[in-house]
Amino acid sequence: MKRATIAALLALAACKPASPEGDQAGKGPPAPPPYMMRAEMPAGDRLASGRDGAALFSNRCGSCHLAGGMASNMLTKQMVLAGRPPSDGLLANRTDLTQSYVKAVVRNGKVAMPRLSRVEVTDAELDAIAGYIGKAGK
Repeated sequence: MKRATIAALLALAACKPASPEGDQAGKGPPAPPPYMMRAEMPAGDRLASGRDGAALFSNRCGSCHLAGGMASNMLTKQMVLAGRPPSDGLLANRTDLTQSYVKAVVRNGKVAMPRLSRVEVTDAELDAIAGYIGKAGK
């Protein structure tokens, strides 16, 4: 069985994908899409209000909710199936989420998203994140 697997892999490796004529021919594979990197954790007291919601969202939520994250991929699929634009798969692009909804999902979880404790995301941090994401108001 191992020989068959190795033979299949070698056969696939010998296949060359069709390349368009012109500038890209012979230059190797295309560059991967750019993925957003999480921001550094903002300095200061985690319990203080008035923190940078965009930076906190990136740091606390970005591994799943920035471009290329599992949650963004799942949400993008849901948006497309619902007839909405794929860009709505990124929470930062949404305009229909309220701050109270964002807080409820973070504290209680939803589907594959686990609930986050006040140790993981303090109430002050969540207020800032909800203010950044919850563009539909309170």
